[in-house]
Amino acid sequence: MGQVNDETPVKRRDAVLAWLRGRAVVPAVLAVAAILTGAYSLGLAVDPYVAPASTAASPSASATATPVTRPAAQERARRNSEPMAQPITGPNRPPLPEDRNGPFGSRMTTGMSYVALTFDDGPDPNYTPQALALLRRYEVRATFCLVGENARRYPHLVRAIVADGHTLCNHSWNHDFALGARGRTVIENDLRRTNEAILAAVPGEKISYFRHPGGNWTPGAVAVAREMGMTSLHWTVDPQDWTVPGAGSIAATVNAGAHPGAIVLLHDAGGNRQGTVNALRSILPNVGRRFLLEALPAGIDQPPRFGLELPLHPGQI
Repeated sequence: MGQVNDETPVKRRDAVLAWLRGRAVVPAVLAVAAILTGAYSLGLAVDPYVAPASTAASPSASATATPVTRPAAQERARRNSEPMAQPITGPNRPPLPEDRNGPFGSRMTTGMSYVALTFDDGPDPNYTPQALALLRRYEVRATFCLVGENARRYPHLVRAIVADGHTLCNHSWNHDFALGARGRTVIENDLRRTNEAILAAVPGEKISYFRHPGGNWTPGAVAVAREMGMTSLHWTVDPQDWTVPGAGSIAATVNAGAHPGAIVLLHDAGGNRQGTVNALRSILPNVGRRFLLEALPAGIDQPPRFGLELPLHPGQI
């Protein structure tokens, strides 16, 4: 009887493992799992801030990248210590893809696990500084949707918003609810004039979002914004703070309604917004304990990849 070769099963196992590695089967299985369950819930999604654009394609950079820890302050400090990636947005290249569930493709979610607070109608000399101070205290960045007239009137507040690292959004020149129903040229001129007023205060900054007043979206408004490199920004959670329901009602709606990927609609101008400011004292610690609160990507980093939308929407169109 011949002697049994104990090495044969080991060799076969090693051969099979080498074959699997060579065909990237394991990474493919992990990618499918990330798509089905939500990439960030597994911690498998590609983080847009792992490396700047100049090194993203380097094999050594990808091999040494480590998962990002998510406390907001630590994440922000790491980002600020890295070289800035080149701008990626531009005409017909907004930072986030269209949302099939949003009005005419406007964006209703962040596409990732973080929650985005957005502030409309400012800046306002009374309420915007209070909102900025609270955001600073809790180390939260948000997205500010600015009205052109107000940006021209209070350029120092636009600079304060940018200095704190918040993302800019175009909210039309004078909050025209019917803007989207007007002619294409009127829409484009309005958005361009608003951007110019904002950029007069902060030259060289990115304005990568447009929010239609009142959420009165039309295909024309969304199309013009996209052509100008702006994602049309809708929302998921609306406490209707513009009706001045009081801080308790505003906070209760946001605290209960916040969920992974939510975009929260708030106002820091356009009326008495003290209730909104006061509600932030509850919203920021309560929602911040459950989710990462972060600004929408400004369009200067690598395209993020979006949970269940992987890999069909790699981050920009």
